[in-house]
Amino acid sequence: MLDWTDRHCRTFHRLLTRQTRLYTEMVTTGALLHGDQARHLDFNPEEHQVALQLGGSEPADLAACAKLAEQWGYDEVNLNCGCPSERVQRGAFGACLMAEPALVADGVKAMRDAVSIPVTVKHRIGIDRIESYDFVRDFVGQIAEAGCEVFIVHARNAWLQGLSPKENREIPPLRYELVHQLKRDFPALTLVLNGGIKTDEEIAEQLQHVDGVMVGRQAYHEPWQMVDWDRRFFGTPNPALSREQVEADWLLYLERHVASAPYASWPQAMRHALGLWNGQAGSRRWRQIWSDHQYKTLAPRAVAEIATQARIGVAAHVAEKAAEKLAAEAGVSATAA
Repeated sequence: MLDWTDRHCRTFHRLLTRQTRLYTEMVTTGALLHGDQARHLDFNPEEHQVALQLGGSEPADLAACAKLAEQWGYDEVNLNCGCPSERVQRGAFGACLMAEPALVADGVKAMRDAVSIPVTVKHRIGIDRIESYDFVRDFVGQIAEAGCEVFIVHARNAWLQGLSPKENREIPPLRYELVHQLKRDFPALTLVLNGGIKTDEEIAEQLQHVDGVMVGRQAYHEPWQMVDWDRRFFGTPNPALSREQVEADWLLYLERHVASAPYASWPQAMRHALGLWNGQAGSRRWRQIWSDHQYKTLAPRAVAEIATQARIGVAAHVAEKAAEKLAAEAGVSATAA
């Protein structure tokens, strides 16, 4: 979710669900140790529970970054062993680390020795054409011996050559049964399934076999889907009652963000909320206005008023056409009778 799940995105998602755990975009150890730490690590208090996802392979660097995560207040540090991109491979981390379980184990142990917050690992079920269950079972077993208790498993292989990251999310087949088998073989571990899950019914089905489900792009593109997760999966009240409420709360956040720094602007944050009205009449026009460059110098509330009026206008037109169609159909039926 590189360039997607930044702090603005996570704050928006917290308006829809309070109980799910949120993960940062992957941040490399080099970026944290030699770059702008505040830019990468700053987050809003309402984001908890929130985990920092790291990309790296050197145990000492991972330990140092885990310390930073703890110091900044993160609730978990997660090591990415699943990203297949060529850029990540050139850095010798991501999915290619599954071929070096001993190195991953050393990194996990170094992080666990450095911090008291949970250290978790996200990985695939295999790499390239290695499709044997034994491969992922042995990987999990060796990392578990180093002290990792939570594994987030993308139920696809990662092909390190010949496929783009997008193709790696679509072409290698999903094999949920391997993740289910991991849970049976390691009942004391927490196994979270990732990959291809779209509906709440699919989430509920997978929770019969594993301890958790991670949803990525589906939640990003269809954020309103998250609105019932707290009630359905955690037994707590949902934080939002309507899209209008979420939009009003998000608008307040945008205004605070713009006021927070001389050069802060709202478009970078607003892009994460463009799916709020998906599936509703007028949503396309609403998105168009929020994305229109001619409005980007206006205050967020001014743009919100324009976008809302446009959305309501389209919705009213759609409703009017639907009513006319029903009336016409009723007339035809009456005539036929």
